[in-house]
Amino acid sequence: MKAFITVIGHDTVGVVAKVAALCSELNINIEDVTQSILQGMFAMIMLVDITHCSVSHEELHKRTDALAKEMGMQINVTRQEVFDAMHTI
Repeated sequence: MKAFITVIGHDTVGVVAKVAALCSELNINIEDVTQSILQGMFAMIMLVDITHCSVSHEELHKRTDALAKEMGMQINVTRQEVFDAMHTI
């Protein structure tokens, strides 16, 4: 199962490393990443495979919410099937 992880907030050192560390800890495979810094704001989209994630989807959201709070950023996790359903006419 694929998902998108988006990260938005003020650019700081270690954002990519912290999100990647959480993914590694939870057995989430990062398949693709794009990131930009737009006038001091950091924006990243990751395509990940959560098939073998070691926690439930609810727990994944709790963990990313905690990391977002720690970093002062916004992190969202959207399963690809949900994204596809939202954008299908």
